Amino acid sequence: ALVNLEIRAGTPREDALRNLGERTGQEDLRSLVAMLIQTDRFGTSVAQALRVHSDTLRSKRKQRAEEAAAKTTIKMLFPLVFFIFPALFVVILGPAAIQIMQTLGGM
Repeated sequence: ALVNLEIRAGTPREDALRNLGERTGQEDLRSLVAMLIQTDRFGTSVAQALRVHSDTLRSKRKQRAEEAAAKTTIKMLFPLVFFIFPALFVVILGPAAIQIMQTLGGM
């Protein structure tokens, strides 16, 4: 809404878009603003530029998700080693240990 108000007040569209990028501080929005300014300046297709930009954002989001998944694996290691493995050993080796104790106790 502020961009529209700035343009109505007589600010050039390029400056209004730049102000939008500076106000938000978001890197993705700044790159979108730069792309819009460039398409406006050179008269290229906005639709094609938006497709390329959306593909770039999609790949960045996928990369962030993969990084988060890799960090989650490391975070799961502690509970796995200290809680799940000991319980698994008790379940697996418990009956064998009881059987050995009964056998040795019966001698």
